[in-house]
Parts: sequence; C-alpha cells; structure tokens
Amino acid sequence: MKKVRLKKILIHPIRDLADTGRLSGILLLIATAISLLLANLSGGENYLSFWHKEIHIGPLEKSIEHWVNDGLMVVFFFFVGLEIKREVLAGELASVQKALLPTLAAVGGVMMPAIIYFLLNKTGPSSHGWAIPTATDIAFSLGILSLLGDRVPFSLKVFLTALAVIDDLIAVLIIAVFYTSNIQTDMLLYAAGIVAVLSMLNYFKVEGTIWYLLLGGILWYFVLKSGIHATIAGVLLAMTMPLHKIPKLEHILHQPVNYLIMPIFALANTAIILPSNISESLVSPLSFGVILGLIVGKPLGIVGLSWLAVKAKLARLPKGISWKHLIGLGFTAGIGFTMSIFIASLSFKDIELQNSAKIAIIAGTSLSAIIGLIWLTQIGKMSAKKN
Repeated sequence: MKKVRLKKILIHPIRDLADTGRLSGILLLIATAISLLLANLSGGENYLSFWHKEIHIGPLEKSIEHWVNDGLMVVFFFFVGLEIKREVLAGELASVQKALLPTLAAVGGVMMPAIIYFLLNKTGPSSHGWAIPTATDIAFSLGILSLLGDRVPFSLKVFLTALAVIDDLIAVLIIAVFYTSNIQTDMLLYAAGIVAVLSMLNYFKVEGTIWYLLLGGILWYFVLKSGIHATIAGVLLAMTMPLHKIPKLEHILHQPVNYLIMPIFALANTAIILPSNISESLVSPLSFGVILGLIVGKPLGIVGLSWLAVKAKLARLPKGISWKHLIGLGFTAGIGFTMSIFIASLSFKDIELQNSAKIAIIAGTSLSAIIGLIWLTQIGKMSAKKN
C-alpha cells in the first residue's frame, strides 16, 4: 500500500511533469535558486571557489566552470544541432512554405532585442553584450506553454518550436562569428579535415555511431584549440550525423541534457554574489538593455516582422493562431535563460559585468514568463467564452 501511495504522491506527478516538458524548466529554476542561495550565504566564497578550481584532463587545464561551459555544453549543442537538422530536413522547416514565417519571426526576434540593447549600450565594455537578449530557451519556453494545456492551440507550440530552433541556429552563428578569439589556422584546418571525414562517413552510409562520436571528440579538441568556441564542435558533429539516427540519439540525450547538463550549467553559471545595491544594478544601461530586449524586443520583433510578412502576402498565420496568440508567444520567447547566460559568459571577461548581465537575464526571463502566461491565459479564457 505504501508503494502505491508513494507512486501516486511522488512518482506520478514527476512523470507527468516530464511528459509535458515542464520538469526541465522547474529544475533550471531550482538549480538557479540553490546556486544563488549558496553563493550568498556565509561561506559562499567556498562555493564560488569550487567552480573556479582547476582540473587537469590530459593536456588541458581548465576550471570546473570552464569544463562545464566548454565540455558538457558541447553535448547540449550537439542535441540542439540534431534538432536543427531534423527540423530542416524532415520537420516543420522542411519546406519553404512551412519555414518562411517562423524564420522571419525568429530573425525579428533576434534583431529587435539586439537593436534595443545597442541603443542603450553604444559605447564602453557593455556594448559587447548586444547578443545576450537575442536568445530563446526552447525547453523553458515550451515548458511555460505546456502549463496552459489546451488553453493554447497545439499549432502555437509547433510554431514556437520551429521559431526557437531557428533562433538556436542564429545563436550558434553569432557565437561562431562574433565570440571567437584569435584564430589558430592550423587547428582550424585539422577541424575542417575531421568534418570532411565525418561527412564522408555519412555519404558512404557508415552505420557505427561510435565512429562519429570518436571523431567528434577529436573535432572538439581541434575546435577548442582553434579559437572558435568549443561548443560549435557539437553542432558540426550533429550536421554530419545520418538523418535516420537522429530520432534515436535525441531520445537517448533528452533526459541527460534536460535533467543533468542544463541544471549543472545553471548551478555553475548563476553562482553570483548579489550586490547590496541590486536595485541600482538592475537600472544600469546593461541591465536595461537585457531586460527590455527580452520583454519588449522579443515580442516586438517577432510580431512586427511576422505582420509585415503576412501583409506582404509572403506568408500566412498557421491555422488556429491569432495575432493575440502570437503576441503571447512573443513574450514567451523572451525566456532567454540558458543560451542568454551562455552568451553573457562569452561577452564579458569582467566578472561584475557578467554578474550584472546574468541577474538581468533572470529578471527579464522571469518577467517574460509571467507576462506570457497571464496574456495567453486571458486569451484562452476569452476563446472559451466565445465557444
């Protein structure tokens, strides 16, 4: 009897959360709260020093935080790359007609936050953070939509998925182009050679996944040493994987990425000592740029460019989605979290600027989630009354 009650009270609700996609977002929130708490309790410096402890692995020496960001996150980017390839070749982005509107919406959702941030941070070191509010956290944002159940049309979730996949692709390109240190040409050539070999394995239909993964490890090392951020290796490896292997790989990686890697990333990257003057920090041009970029720039860019495309008859809204739904989706897309925090860590070497950006991301993401939930809940209620 006790086992049955335990299943009903504990296991079944957790399983339901996992099935609806909400669990990953909840774990990210819990990990962030724990990390902030530990960093700001007495003895918080010990918690911070843990993440900065140097670890030797082979010829490489990095802090634990860097091993998370340059190592574990490669798996996350590999997972993202698999999603991108599947959607482009066989999913919601497989045809021009399907892909055009979410592509334009994603472009608008990247451009407008960047413009807002830049207008507030034209000069000085904070100007390097222009890309921070351009990202959308696909797992977190879909988790928010799943909270609404059938109060939002299923087509809205599909549209957000397609938009977020393109958003991730743009984020990867931004990291590769704008957040690259001095290029080591020889290492870059070695990496290109590995990609060529991987492409040949795919072309000749080599089935052993282990060969792709082994070469992927070598690719990661060369990309790391080339000056391009190491996580790009994950995306490059994903692009060379045979299409028919992708669903199985996504299934294998789904739980470790969402329930282990992303929470560890949140723990490592939100170990922030909150300033005593946090209110002043949140009204700085950097913080304003991030927060307004997420809660204003995202919906304005997504809805604005979508509206222009529909008015120009280049595309049309998917069945079941109204402009009010799209506004709510725009707010939800302002949940930047994982990718925004990742870009913040690349944007600034100064820890104070990094911490200010991360606090602003948490604030902007929280406001976007709350506004999106309230907006779409009200739209759902209005639709129910009409029916």
